[in-house]
Amino acid sequence: MRSYEVKAVGRVLVIVESPTKAKTIKRFLGRNYSVKSSMGHIRDLPKSQLGVNVENDFEVKYITIRGKGSVLKEIRSEAKKSTKVLLGTDPDREGEAIAWHLHNALNLDEEVPCRIQFNEITKAAIKKAVAEPQTIDYPKVDAQQARRVLDRLVGYNLSPLLWKKVRKGLSAGRVQSVAVKMVLDREREIQDFEPEEYWSLTAVLKKGKNEFEAKLAQKNNKKIIIENEEQMQGILEEIKKAAFSVKEVKRRKRNRKPLPPLVTSTLQQEAYRRYNFTARKTMVIAQQLYEGIDLGNKQGAVGLISYIRTDSTRISDEARARCNAFIAEKFGKEYLPDKPNIYGSPKKAQEAHEAIRPTSPELEPEQIKGALSRDQYKLYTLIWERFVASQMAPAVLKTTLVDIVAGDYIFRATGSTVDFAGFLRLFFDRKSKGVSDVVETLLPQLEEGDVLNVKDLNPKQHFTQPPPRYTEASLVKALEDLGIGRPSTYAPIIETIVSRGYVVREDKQFYPTELGTVVIDLLDDYFKDILDVEFTANLENQLDRIEAGELEWKEVIREFYQPFSQVLQKAEEEIGEIEIDDEVTDKVCEKCGRNMVVKYGRYGKFLACPGFPDCRNAKPFLEEIGVSCPLCGGEIVLRRSKKGRKFYGCSSFPECEYISWNKPSNTSCPECGTRLVEKAAKNKDLKLVCPNDKCHYEFVPPQEEAGGKS
Repeated sequence: MRSYEVKAVGRVLVIVESPTKAKTIKRFLGRNYSVKSSMGHIRDLPKSQLGVNVENDFEVKYITIRGKGSVLKEIRSEAKKSTKVLLGTDPDREGEAIAWHLHNALNLDEEVPCRIQFNEITKAAIKKAVAEPQTIDYPKVDAQQARRVLDRLVGYNLSPLLWKKVRKGLSAGRVQSVAVKMVLDREREIQDFEPEEYWSLTAVLKKGKNEFEAKLAQKNNKKIIIENEEQMQGILEEIKKAAFSVKEVKRRKRNRKPLPPLVTSTLQQEAYRRYNFTARKTMVIAQQLYEGIDLGNKQGAVGLISYIRTDSTRISDEARARCNAFIAEKFGKEYLPDKPNIYGSPKKAQEAHEAIRPTSPELEPEQIKGALSRDQYKLYTLIWERFVASQMAPAVLKTTLVDIVAGDYIFRATGSTVDFAGFLRLFFDRKSKGVSDVVETLLPQLEEGDVLNVKDLNPKQHFTQPPPRYTEASLVKALEDLGIGRPSTYAPIIETIVSRGYVVREDKQFYPTELGTVVIDLLDDYFKDILDVEFTANLENQLDRIEAGELEWKEVIREFYQPFSQVLQKAEEEIGEIEIDDEVTDKVCEKCGRNMVVKYGRYGKFLACPGFPDCRNAKPFLEEIGVSCPLCGGEIVLRRSKKGRKFYGCSSFPECEYISWNKPSNTSCPECGTRLVEKAAKNKDLKLVCPNDKCHYEFVPPQEEAGGKS
């Protein structure tokens, strides 16, 4: 790698966004370098007004953000002492916009290159960036300005409309409203779904002492669909008279390729799937790993992963070479692919970025576990494993497909074993629970013509299932697949729609609230474009074209605003006032005797007296689960911890201090008498378990007895 010198002529000021980032970078530069933090944005549109002059070709008004005056003053003072200023904000649109605002605030020379970019916070990357400053990327700034102005025009015009017509304090956003509509549409699809019955048949077969299973697949060489129990009984009668024998055995080898390294969306999805991290939590932890962690080896803080807001799976040649050297030393050269693994990225991906990867593949998670928090270790492990595996050779699997004839019917059995572990070696060695684990399914040695004995025939009734509700992971994936938002927006979108009370997160799934339903239906009647997925995705594409220098940003705003303003005026004139009735409960206000109603606040539901402001009585909303307290006989209610985690406690708290993380049942343990609690079994059914550490009793009851959704 080329060596870069960073000897400064005079004093050089480097400006980044965060203090942690500044502290890490300072270590890599000499005494003549001063590194300051802008603490994020320093200028933005004013909160108290639109800030966009629609009468004067959308002239934008930027002001210094409240509280940032002292920060800007300190930066200006340091800039005056320096002979050179370098702007090292993040390498994306938002980072470019922050650099542009700093450039203007410091009145820097347009002709002097001052912008430095780096994909990772390591000594080599920082030295290279400082040695090769560039000019501000104005098309990228314009793309960010266009997004900010579009969001402001929508939010600051639709929100007052909602205040007038529905309820004060409501707000609407350009992209967030689309996300709420997706959740609402899915809920209605589930409600309208009509399940259809179908059956499956599994045969338990034996060759000698070896048992294995085969599933009914065909009748007369055509795929078979069993719609009801009557058909199933007819098939069983025919099969019971038939002899089972092996018709055909197919053995082959197939390659299983590793998954690509992580990008922002897949990082959020995998962190949710493996660790139940919210998108916001994932990005907070990832930012910590990116900005620098002190590993306690007298080297100070070092950035452990590359930049975290990206939609590209590209890997630099240098990063690939380092990873290949690590793989060859750790596992052997046979675990390197014949040619580099190259992964495709979406057309909209910014190929100047790289995938999310460790800055040093040699830093295995176990080596630095002591320097990381528990959650940092989990996320670093996920990123490290996914990157290293992505550069390894494919796994070679031996698969066996066996067709078994029984009269006119064909049963099918499959088996697989690992012939060469390839990238799976990484997961086998680390005993990882990642997505690349393989469960080997073994079949006895079967040959064509073998006669088999039937141990059992297991028919099973099924019903088609509605599409699942969105989880954090599936909503992020849907937003990405539909082209809505960009890597930096997924987490804020989800946090916004939850905090506004338009959707709620229950049992890891999103449900639309009554408020969200009313707001979206209202917007859908008049602002179909705002809620249209294709329209929103097309706007994202136009922002990409602005960044590429193909479109002028104000032209995109003009084309959007003219029809939008006309519809806005029509809605103002035609929409009448909409009332959302509060949900009345059977809880009586002890101060005035009225039945209390359910209200929604910053932290979710609460009970309030409808006599407000004459009566200001309010109390927590306690959801009863129909189970009595094993200590005092009171009602068990659902509660939430300060971090939002569910737990169960007695409604008589603090007089009764019974609590349980698992949902209690009304059933007592037959062995020790302790009240049983619900837990998920491996087959995802609920099982009842004794919480007594000295008693290991458990059983899986019929599901109608296990208790409903809490």
